Amino acid sequence: MKTMPALFVGHGSPMIAIDDNNITRKMSEIGNQIIRDYGKPKAILVISAHWYKNRTLIQKTDNPKQIFDMYGFPKALYDVKYQPKGCAELSDAILAMKNLGAEVDNTWGIDHGTWSPFVHMFPEAKIPIVQLSVNGVLTPEQCYEVGKQLAPLRKQRYLIIGSGNVVHNLRLVNWDSNHGSPETIAFNDYITEAVERRDDEKVINFTLHKNSRYSVPTSDHFLPLLYVLGASDGKKITTFNNHCELDSMAMTSYLIEE
Repeated sequence: MKTMPALFVGHGSPMIAIDDNNITRKMSEIGNQIIRDYGKPKAILVISAHWYKNRTLIQKTDNPKQIFDMYGFPKALYDVKYQPKGCAELSDAILAMKNLGAEVDNTWGIDHGTWSPFVHMFPEAKIPIVQLSVNGVLTPEQCYEVGKQLAPLRKQRYLIIGSGNVVHNLRLVNWDSNHGSPETIAFNDYITEAVERRDDEKVINFTLHKNSRYSVPTSDHFLPLLYVLGASDGKKITTFNNHCELDSMAMTSYLIEE
């Protein structure tokens, strides 16, 4: 059996869950491609930007709850149902990893960083899901090293997905814009080129770019990319949804294969 790939998904606004556009159709295509080329994963480990804590936490429950961790959106969004099973075997594998220091926490759930893209990628919700928190007190280098510890899971048929955004600045969002600002485009291009070249050090040291403070004012949406890069040393990179919008948001996503 092939080793599972790793994936970083730009999820953007929760409205992506009920949109039908080029971005959502590409998400669906990539989900189908993974199943076709690798078979159904045993489970999916998701590092979601929206579970941003000061510790490394892991879910361990048979039935993780779907949570609506956003406010002020149309009723149709809150009617979306995505209720996969959990996977205790995956949770236990992470709890057993030395130096990771993961703790069980079931007070969170399957947040919109997971279900909003997954309703397109894996719409039947038949693949078990376990979320791992983004540990906000770790440095980018340390997040990358956590990813390296997770890497062997891929040989055990677990799919590893980080969900966030390369550029995510809600303070400067322009809801009427369908393109990115010059700062967004420049930073997105810089990171995408580094990912495609597997210049991981460049991504880890993203703050060296002049537009990093504009593009990554908080690290929650960017750090999942570093977990994913650490979890896969594959050099076959498929960049998809390379699109900037709302002035300060990048939907850019990467599939990393051996």
